[in-house]
Amino acid sequence: MSRHIYYQISAPQPATHYLEVTMQIHFWDQDVLDLKLPVWTPGSYLVREYARHLEQFQVGGGLTWQKLSKNHWQMQTPGVDKITVQYQLYANELSVRTNHVDEYHIYINGAATFLYIPQWRHLPSEVEIIPPYSHWQVTTALAPCGNNRFLALDYDTLVDSPIEVGCHSVYEFTVQDIPHRLAVWGKLNCDVEKLQHDIIKIIETEAQLFGGLPYEHYLFLLHLTTQGYGGLEHKNCCSLIYSEQGMGLPSKYQRFLNLVAHEFFHLWNVKRLKPAEFIPFDYDQENYTPSLWFCEGTTSYYDLVIPWRAGIYDAKQFLKLLGEEITRYYQTPGREVQSLTEASFDAWIKYYRRDGNSPNSQISYYLKGALVTLLLDLQIRKKYENQRSFDDVMQKMWQKFGQAEVGFTPAQLYETIQAVLDEDLTLFWQNYITGLTPLPLAETLADFGLELRPIPGKTPFLGIILEANRHVVKQVLRHSPAWWVGIDPGDEIVALGGRRVKREQWSEQLQEFAVGETVELSVFRRDELRSYLVTLGAPQPEGYQIEPLAHPSPTQRALGTGWLGTLAFCPQT
Repeated sequence: MSRHIYYQISAPQPATHYLEVTMQIHFWDQDVLDLKLPVWTPGSYLVREYARHLEQFQVGGGLTWQKLSKNHWQMQTPGVDKITVQYQLYANELSVRTNHVDEYHIYINGAATFLYIPQWRHLPSEVEIIPPYSHWQVTTALAPCGNNRFLALDYDTLVDSPIEVGCHSVYEFTVQDIPHRLAVWGKLNCDVEKLQHDIIKIIETEAQLFGGLPYEHYLFLLHLTTQGYGGLEHKNCCSLIYSEQGMGLPSKYQRFLNLVAHEFFHLWNVKRLKPAEFIPFDYDQENYTPSLWFCEGTTSYYDLVIPWRAGIYDAKQFLKLLGEEITRYYQTPGREVQSLTEASFDAWIKYYRRDGNSPNSQISYYLKGALVTLLLDLQIRKKYENQRSFDDVMQKMWQKFGQAEVGFTPAQLYETIQAVLDEDLTLFWQNYITGLTPLPLAETLADFGLELRPIPGKTPFLGIILEANRHVVKQVLRHSPAWWVGIDPGDEIVALGGRRVKREQWSEQLQEFAVGETVELSVFRRDELRSYLVTLGAPQPEGYQIEPLAHPSPTQRALGTGWLGTLAFCPQT
């Protein structure tokens, strides 16, 4: 008989937010059994301490056990070949990376749920789900092997296959003769046929880039709530969370499709084409890599590109979205402090742990990574007159490292990009990836007949960002007037120039003063009234737009139309 692991998951009282888990281990043949629970989930680079939700740990048969660390349990098992372990998990956080249980549905994230045997990670396991109500259905990317029973080929597959249980709707469709499902929990405020059609266009466009689909089936799990945004990639599925109201608004529906394009792109870039540091995953601690800018940033660039190529929106909308990304970059002082490789490496302690100083001390590897990918894409396109692009980099990386899932090193990523460009990349790397040199966005776009135009601001610059619907300071920007005098996140602003502050009129109140004028700013800090004299700076740009140059050269026009077509780059008459 072969070694075997079996899990049973139930939630007999879902309103209490508890999962009950039984784990059975068959044909164990060692004197000591170690069980562990992951501290993080692949795709979300933060130690989340899933074991903090585990309660009522019990071992059957009177076996002796002890807890050795936060996520490690050890049992004495001499002469025992079958072991049963039971535990409960509190599950009341609705996100793509945590468990959630209530009277309306159950969402199971594998890393947050399943204990594992370190030396048996390569073995298959069976999962049985017992819904609390007979009319609830179970949906997962795991292979079915009976009524609400599923098979995972190994532990990594189990972690990588979320499970939805409830009264969700399931829509089925086929792309390139491969079955796909869309499971929706919540109210879908859009035309489901249009949604399926747009998702199919995204699938087809990405499949064309990579030369086909590398799976036998795929599942989109979508949670629609009153608020929320996010996604988590998996090999044969993805989990998405989005605003149900937003699905009925054209601009927010489009943003949802960007999210779909992003998570779907990950089935190549990250899930199969992954940094060598992720092979194998270490579920006990951080898995450091300087390459998240490529994993997430390059994917973020393509989540703008793919819907445009798919015909979901036009090139002008693509440039509008690109302008919004550039605006975010220029409005983040941390771009002058943290490099892309530092942002990637320190994601574990910084990106998911934002505070009032985060904009000053860090830059998003999603954001800057996308813009660096844009620069590389345009540099390749310029040299080869649009006959090559960053697509060639993605294809070579996929062929070299993704298809065989061997993992790439930072040096191999560098070498692949350099080979496509066929130029020395040393200075580019030192400036924009490992260094802090400002990105040459305006100059690069100008090569393609495009102008990066700042949108002039009207409000004198103070450097304070307020919390939504409150006149409480959320962030103080580095080197701003408020920063220099000592205004802090958490300060409650009560008066400006001797007059009471009203949150909804904050910008208008600032506009009553002139640039260079010194005004009194009164705040409460820990219930103590404090006043500061602040000298207002010149208005900062409200944002950036990308528009065609008024008089492009023939070379600029050719490069621009070769990249974007004539819709975004209109020839002068």
